Amino acid sequence: MDAALAELYPVLSELPVELAARLKDEARTLTVPAGTVLFDERQPCQGFPFVLAGAIRVVKLAANGRELPLYRVLPGESCIITSSCLLGRADYNARGVADGETRLVLLPRELFDRLLEVPAFRSFVFHLFAERIAELMQLIEEVAFRKLDERLAKLLLGRGQRLKVTHQQLADELGSVREMVSRLLKGFAEQGLVRLSREQIEILDPAGLRKIAG
Repeated sequence: MDAALAELYPVLSELPVELAARLKDEARTLTVPAGTVLFDERQPCQGFPFVLAGAIRVVKLAANGRELPLYRVLPGESCIITSSCLLGRADYNARGVADGETRLVLLPRELFDRLLEVPAFRSFVFHLFAERIAELMQLIEEVAFRKLDERLAKLLLGRGQRLKVTHQQLADELGSVREMVSRLLKGFAEQGLVRLSREQIEILDPAGLRKIAG
């Protein structure tokens, strides 16, 4: 077994010898460049990913092409949309994109089914399910009940004094459009909360942003 895989996913060390051997023989290791679409809506699920480096950004696409970020799969974590597609024998209903150069191990569907028979692996999958569902519920709450200026202020906080980010990237993270985000940022700048420059935002008044974020 790959040493990095065993370190990031210690649950795999609890597999029976037969399944550990199958994992070594049948799993594929892939390295893909940033921006690679790893899976997309209405595509059949080919396998279960273990992320070793980089990340998978999972987004929901709107008819007008906008993206709503759902979550990121980091090394040591699991993708619940992939898990649900495998368990339900259904196609993907979201898109997964490599966030930076990403290295992963892809577990074939048939082997995933066998691993679910191992209590430790099954608990690992469903524990991460519970964590992701909680994160998605929080996202739904923010989108439904918090105003965009509050969400933008919250997004800016905690990233240091200077953020190297475009207005479009912020809009994508918020599930909004660039024009609205740019208008709000201009308002923040007029209030002396931030200073705007090309692909950079400097935080001038974090206390003021915290007040807006609630």
